[in-house]
Amino acid sequence: MMSRKFVLGTLLAVVGAACGDDSGSGGSNATGSTTSTSSGSGNTGSSTTGQATSGSTTSGGQGGMGGSYEGVDPIAGIEPVALVQGGFSFTEGTVWLPALGVLRFSDIPESRIHELDPSSDTISVWREPSANTNGNGLAPNGDIFMCEHSGRRVSRSPAAGAPAPTTVADAYMGMSFNSPNDVIVRSDGQAYLTDPTYGLMGQQEIPWQGVYRVDTSGEVHLVGDEYGQPNGIALSPDETKLYVSDSQDGGLYSYDVATDGSTGARTLLIDADPSDGMAVDDAGNLYLTTGAGVEVYRDDGTPWGTIPVPEQPANCTFGGADRKTLFITARTGLYRVVLNVPGLP
Repeated sequence: MMSRKFVLGTLLAVVGAACGDDSGSGGSNATGSTTSTSSGSGNTGSSTTGQATSGSTTSGGQGGMGGSYEGVDPIAGIEPVALVQGGFSFTEGTVWLPALGVLRFSDIPESRIHELDPSSDTISVWREPSANTNGNGLAPNGDIFMCEHSGRRVSRSPAAGAPAPTTVADAYMGMSFNSPNDVIVRSDGQAYLTDPTYGLMGQQEIPWQGVYRVDTSGEVHLVGDEYGQPNGIALSPDETKLYVSDSQDGGLYSYDVATDGSTGARTLLIDADPSDGMAVDDAGNLYLTTGAGVEVYRDDGTPWGTIPVPEQPANCTFGGADRKTLFITARTGLYRVVLNVPGLP
């Protein structure tokens, strides 16, 4: 694993390039003044004061394991997003740790993983250096999985106590990963990760930007290599669908997931502009971070609307005691907003 002895300006340039690719619609244009409605394309709407709107359509997909939340508009009447703390370099990798009741998130250029204690709104550093970790994930036993840019690996550590990272996977068919970006861990311990070239340190060995599955024995399987830059990744609540965004070419793709964790052919679920990270709620709704804010879709791909964010968001996750707080990392700040449907950490 590489140390933090790199030129910060170089990494900032890389992150800046990724920002441009991730925005799709031209950089930080989410000013909190424009929202989408569910009666349009998900990218248009009337001017508002920063509160999300959702239109009049209430029908949609089955909502995964939504139960009583099926058909509930997740963003109707919500308050504007609130800044928790600013002053970071480039935030990413939100993950809620239920056993500890804390949120962790990355500051990629500073090579830190921060920890928010919502009970006091205090933020501390949990891991430094973090090998420029980007995305973070939660394992079934409570461990944290970390996508290390400069380490070119996915590592894991017990969430409690001091960081003790060990390698989950760092190569495919003997070739080093590019720069693991985001990870989601299934309830049986299998992990799915995206591997674009954002943040790549050194020579690219794998001749594509791919999506992979790491089974519980540590074997790495290719899920797909048809991407410009695969980025965000998530599972449906019942774990029968895997979702992947392409932050270069656009689109949100879906794979059927078999009981053994293997995946079928990819299908285009949403013909969307490029997006970065994502989250999923208990009803199966999808939350995509884009240049417009956090765009919210039903699991059949029809839009609920958009949550405006003062800065362009990079990732988001659900947390809090009732799991209804959406935590959003957006460039220099960490934000939050309480929604109507709980979601997955």
